[in-house]
Amino acid sequence: MFTGIIQSVGRIARLERRGGDVRLTVDTTDLDLADVQLGDSIAVSGVCLTAVALEPRGFSADVSNETLALTSLGQLKAGDPVNLEKALRLADRLGGHLVSGHVDGLGKVVSIVPDGRSQRWTFEVPAATSRYIAAKGSVCIDGTSLTVNEVAGTRFGVNLIPHTVEHTAFHARRVGDAVNIEVDVIARYVERLLSSGEVPKLDEAFLQQHGFA
Repeated sequence: MFTGIIQSVGRIARLERRGGDVRLTVDTTDLDLADVQLGDSIAVSGVCLTAVALEPRGFSADVSNETLALTSLGQLKAGDPVNLEKALRLADRLGGHLVSGHVDGLGKVVSIVPDGRSQRWTFEVPAATSRYIAAKGSVCIDGTSLTVNEVAGTRFGVNLIPHTVEHTAFHARRVGDAVNIEVDVIARYVERLLSSGEVPKLDEAFLQQHGFA
């Protein structure tokens, strides 16, 4: 699990084709890997990858054809910036929201408009993904935890403060670029619960105790 709080912006060092899929090597720049071991998870632009080789300032991960097809990792080239976050530890602060690193699909940058010192970004996602996105809810874009401002059909907007733009790969994103989208995990479970037709009823005493009845 991750928090969606980006710890460093790395760069793609190498992409090696191996038997049809890809071994990705990332230059982690200033991300401290001292506590990372082989087999640990690192989110690369929101995609949970397993470290299969470690270097003093980088790591390698094998990326399957499934991941290449369903995320923006299949469009990367050497030198491209990527958002990095090491896996969450139980003692860490949860500054964003719970993120699994399992991307739901690709979105597209539709517009970037200045708003004071901040920027208002609009994204478009497939209808199958947009139904999980709600105003004032959480969404993970390229591994970054963000709050949704508004939703209109298959488009939604977020506000990026200067710090977020400067300290993530958003500074290199342009209109038309593809981004990885992960919806709030709670939305997935709510849908599953409702689709089962067996929605549990909360105890009336519990509701009264907590001021809901």
